[in-house]
Amino acid sequence: MNKKKLQEELKQSMLAKDELRTSVLRLLLTSINYLETAKGGAGYEATPEDVLSVIQREVKHRRDSIEEYKKADRQELADKEQKELEILQAFLPEQMSESDVQKIIDETLAEIKPTGVQDMGKVMGALTAKLKGKADMGIVSNLVRQKLTS
Repeated sequence: MNKKKLQEELKQSMLAKDELRTSVLRLLLTSINYLETAKGGAGYEATPEDVLSVIQREVKHRRDSIEEYKKADRQELADKEQKELEILQAFLPEQMSESDVQKIIDETLAEIKPTGVQDMGKVMGALTAKLKGKADMGIVSNLVRQKLTS
């Protein structure tokens, strides 16, 4: 996924008069532009990895918002955020299944041989290199914590 493809998607959604999708894509492109400005100013173009990290950040933001809206009993806002989340997830690469993630976690734990929760940083560092963009790292972190405490 790159910025030009997102701009094309924005044009298509505008032509289709899909207001929600247009809004989400505009927000995403604004976040990418902000990242470009922060990283290198004029002339810096976001790499596909940069675009992926922005999409992941926006997905995480939506998940957090959904959770907060549900706690506050604001279902209509949670539903809107859920629709935005679905649009954003379409731009993420295919996520690994939980069983595949478990297998990689087990392999990594066998390689590192952690002694307890205090080695979580080492384990997560190794897993981040293997799973970044392929799995939700929050879920991976919870799975690793469960394994290390048991």
